[in-house]
Amino acid sequence: MGPPEVVMHFHEHVKSMTRPNFFPDNFTLALVGTVILASLLPCRGAAAVGFNWLTNIAVGLLFFLHGAKFSREAIVSGMTHWRLHIVVLLSTFALFPLLGLALKPILTPLVTLALYMGILFLCMLPSTVQSSIAFTSIAKGNVPAAVCAALASSLLGIFITPALVGLVVTDGSGHAGSAWHTVGNIVLQLLVPFIAGQLLRPVISKWLDKNRSVLRFVGQSSILLVVYVAFSEAVNEGIWHTVSLQTFGGLVVVNVVLLALALGVTAFASKRLGFNRADQITIIFCGSKKSLASGIPMAKVIFASHAVGAVVLPLMLFHQIQLMTCTVLAQRWGARNTSGEQASQPEGARPQVR
Repeated sequence: MGPPEVVMHFHEHVKSMTRPNFFPDNFTLALVGTVILASLLPCRGAAAVGFNWLTNIAVGLLFFLHGAKFSREAIVSGMTHWRLHIVVLLSTFALFPLLGLALKPILTPLVTLALYMGILFLCMLPSTVQSSIAFTSIAKGNVPAAVCAALASSLLGIFITPALVGLVVTDGSGHAGSAWHTVGNIVLQLLVPFIAGQLLRPVISKWLDKNRSVLRFVGQSSILLVVYVAFSEAVNEGIWHTVSLQTFGGLVVVNVVLLALALGVTAFASKRLGFNRADQITIIFCGSKKSLASGIPMAKVIFASHAVGAVVLPLMLFHQIQLMTCTVLAQRWGARNTSGEQASQPEGARPQVR
């Protein structure tokens, strides 16, 4: 069992996701509004420089607060479940990139080259943290293992994502530089604040526990700032002259196909490998999702400024599609689990997740 405070930390978020809802949430509406604002009133010149500085500060503060949020016990707890973590990491950093590359002949007729680059970037991102744990809890999966799997994916993604992008995406399609240069930038902007947060956790953890809305506000504000700056630059470069309604529809189809394949493969693999129901649920939710919170700041660091808007558009759509789909699945599986089956049941039990 993991530390009780880990589960309690996500309790409020879990409760907010316990009813089926096919409509966008308030944050998704805010994202759409930000894109519209950037399309109508993009920042330019000195204003763009100022927004860039503000965005960098907000992103650094976000990762600092994330570092202060998680106790060392929460990070260590569940790490011994190595088979589950390996499956999740392989799904996140191997299955998704392979799908993105293998489906290129099918995807490229549906979207532009710039948007396909965004799809590849999406495929190389780490898993989500908060929503993966929330969905696992709703579906009565292995929550402590989900905490560790999601955290491991997020931390390793700081190094793996830019390395994969460096191998697959060329400079001519918007890549900002070499993989190692990108890793250095991400370590400075994301990992260093995270470590600083961990070091200062004894000082500010109690304050954070009493003011959890601060982390939510900083996280959402930093993402909205990055989206505004990214799309302002993209609008200045003429993104909406290259993305037609037909292309946008094709992008939605591509995201649905990617998510369906990831859900299907993780469900099949976790069952075949003999994981119990609770671990199957954890693998499916942690291994099939991609992080908007990590992806947008990474895109800002990895890609040239004029390419960021097109790169993050597939991720923004995938974010909403995965939330709607996984909400329905989590409630369906959670409602079925009424027989008193616990997350700690033996590995030998292998009920099927359907």
